[in-house]
Parts: sequence; C-alpha cells; structure tokens
Amino acid sequence: MKFDLLKKDPLSKARAGSITTDHGVIETPIFMPVGTVGSVKGVHQRELKDDINPDIILGNTYHLYLRPQTEILEKAGGLHKFMNWDRNILTDSGGYQVYSLSANRKIKEEGVKFKSHIDGSYHFFTPENVMEIQRTIGADIIMAFDECTPYPCDYNYAKRSMKMTHRWLDRCINHLDTLPFKYGYEQTFFPIVQGSCYKDLRQQSAEYIANSNQQGNAIGGLSVGEPAEEMYAMTEIVCEILPEDKPRYLMGVGTPINILENIALGIDMFDCVMPTRNARNGMLFTANGSINIKNKKWEADFSPIDEMGITYVDTEYTKAYLRHLFAANEYLGKQIATIHNLGFYMWLVREARKHILAGDFKPWKEMMVKNMNQRL
Repeated sequence: MKFDLLKKDPLSKARAGSITTDHGVIETPIFMPVGTVGSVKGVHQRELKDDINPDIILGNTYHLYLRPQTEILEKAGGLHKFMNWDRNILTDSGGYQVYSLSANRKIKEEGVKFKSHIDGSYHFFTPENVMEIQRTIGADIIMAFDECTPYPCDYNYAKRSMKMTHRWLDRCINHLDTLPFKYGYEQTFFPIVQGSCYKDLRQQSAEYIANSNQQGNAIGGLSVGEPAEEMYAMTEIVCEILPEDKPRYLMGVGTPINILENIALGIDMFDCVMPTRNARNGMLFTANGSINIKNKKWEADFSPIDEMGITYVDTEYTKAYLRHLFAANEYLGKQIATIHNLGFYMWLVREARKHILAGDFKPWKEMMVKNMNQRL
C-alpha cells in the first residue's frame, strides 16, 4: 500500500490524499459502505459500483467467519471473487462485534470466547487466529484484534483494556509475519488506538500505535454512545500524535456532520451502518437536512426525492411514491432509500475532498454543517 498526502487545508487539519493498493486507488477522505456479510444490505453490486461508486467497502471478520465460513471463502478465491467485487475491501477484526455481544462472550488474555448469534455454538478468537481468518477472507486492508470498551467506562478498566489491546497488537504483528499472502496480492495491516474518553490513555495508545510503525492507523472505541464533543476531543488528541504520512481511519463514524467535523480534525477514512440502517427506517440524508419519508407531509409531494440528483433514484422517483412504498412495507422503498443515502455520503466526502484541494474547505464545511443540521 502507498499513501500520498496531496493537500492540507490552510484553516483546519483536513487533508486530501490517495491510497493505492493492488485493487486500485482510494481517494481520501473516503467513506466505506458497510458490507457486513459480503453484501451492502439491499444493494446489488452493479448499483454499488455504477451508481454509488465507492473506491472501497467494508466486510466483517466475525460475521464472515460464522457465515459463509472461511473454508467457503478460500474455495472461492477470497471475498473479492466470492462477491464479485474488484475494488478495495477492508475487514474489521471482530473486536467491535465481541463488544456488542457482551452477554455472550468472555474476554481473557489469551483471546475471546463467544457464542454464535446464529446457532449458539461456542468459538474462540485470538489475535493469531483472527489474523489467519483475515488472510483467508483476503481484504486489502485488515485490522488488529482489539477490545472495544463501552461508554461510559471506568478509568481502570479502560486502562487495563488498552494495555491488553497493545499486547494483542504485538501478537497480531508477530503472527502476520509468519503468514504468506493467499491470493496473489498484498494486504495492509492497521493497528487500532483505544483508551475510551480519557485524554492520557488516548495519548499513550496513540504513541504505542504510532511506534508500531504500520502502514496506516485506526481509532476505535468512539461512536459508542459518547457525546459528539467527546468524540471530537479524543480524535483531535490522537490525530496530533499519529504520523501525518499515513492514513487515519476513524472506525464506525458516523452522521454526515460527524464525518465533516472529523475530516476537519485530520481523519481520512470512515465507515458506518448509519446511511443504510437509517434508510431502511425511512430517514434520508440530504445537503439541506434530513427527511423522515414516513411523515404525512410527503404524502402528496410529487417533487423528486432529491433535486441534486446524485444517484439515479433521486430524480427517478418522487417523495410521495417513496412514502407510499414505506407505508405499504415494500422492499423497494428500503432499496431506493439505501441507494440515495449511500450516494449522498459518497458525494459528501468527495465534495469535502474538492474543497480541501481548492483551499476553501473550512467555510464550506461550516455552511454544510448548518444546512444538514435541520429536519425537513
């Protein structure tokens, strides 16, 4: 992997760059649609490629390990071939899923024992076998196995957890060195900064992660229920320490406003289920604010879903028709809303990049945050 930092915004920490892997170029800042089980929910790969057009999508180690299982993925030649996707893929390591399964898992130094949400069977993740699983899945960027702490979190627990995450990181790196690439292309490994919402822990963790000298770095354990101001404060602290010449990935974030504010702090990569999950519940994001398409006010509104026309669905269907589909519980409504939201998120990060390159990102960001912070 190669990262080129092309331009820094003069009035903020925002940056435009490009990441080059064996599956192509990723222009940053970038949003990665979440394809948890090898599928971005409700979207065909053709629509994903031609209409939403991301440079990279995300898959999930925990889910893919349980189903379809690594044996099937290996027989297929890796996840790219299995799902017929020839662009970049990043896999997160399952640390977040382990966190969200708190009732069904036991964490110890060796690793995490957890119960499958599918059939109740027991499994054990260690830093070593998670590296093996990610090698077999075959993503271009793979993540360290970490523990994601909840919010709020006791200081001593956060400190113990962070130190274990660092020990797990060392085990990941040592084991990866023994594992050859599987499908004729390289994989890049990102460690993850933890430390909950404690400034000193975030500083310690960022220094540890920076010193591991990997090709990119991630920030985990945010967007887990803390106020946005705390997320921004922790991101700012960490970005001051992580090296400038490597991409920075803020995991699991967030709303369109969260994304712009974190770009302004120096983040390059984002992923979140929000555009797809909210779409399935009838919430549309636009440049002028959010729309709850289920509201009666749209019942006889025959204007396009979004006059900006970012994706084909925006001008092909009306608000009234989309509201009708939701009222009738038609799957097509969820699909249309999903394509719209993902298209909007891609437009947003690409506009941010244009404004960084043009040198006027900060005033544009402030205008956009004000506009998007409205309910239409």
